[in-house]
Amino acid sequence: MKRLVLWSFLVFGLGASAAPAVFAAPATAKAQYRPLYKPGEKISLGADHYFTFGFDKPPKLGMAIMRVEIFSRDGKRDTSFVVKGDADMPSMRGAHSNGEKDYSLSAKGLYLMPVRLVMPGDWEVTFSFAKNGQVVFRGAYLFDL
Repeated sequence: MKRLVLWSFLVFGLGASAAPAVFAAPATAKAQYRPLYKPGEKISLGADHYFTFGFDKPPKLGMAIMRVEIFSRDGKRDTSFVVKGDADMPSMRGAHSNGEKDYSLSAKGLYLMPVRLVMPGDWEVTFSFAKNGQVVFRGAYLFDL
């Protein structure tokens, strides 16, 4: 009987214009990013370039700096790319994100992004590389703090 009363309230009490509650799955936007496993390894950016990434120091709670270096195949540093990224906790998607921002380019040709690590757990740092206005690579580094 209680179910019938509850159903009647939901159908008739809220009116015909009320939409049913929809519980969406967590966002899957990061699914388009290639998983990156090892900081420091050379990762291809097409036929002519590669990049390396890693934190300047082992990450811990507080502020950490993610650094990216891009090289041509002959080993010369290349700063002609635009690198964007974000850091977030996949298990709490959006709760600790600052939104996608440009990595800053240092005088030494390093792409740098401050990452605010506010709690222990699983973290994801994303990388999006664009050249001449076209995105050529998207990657995500997952790590546990």
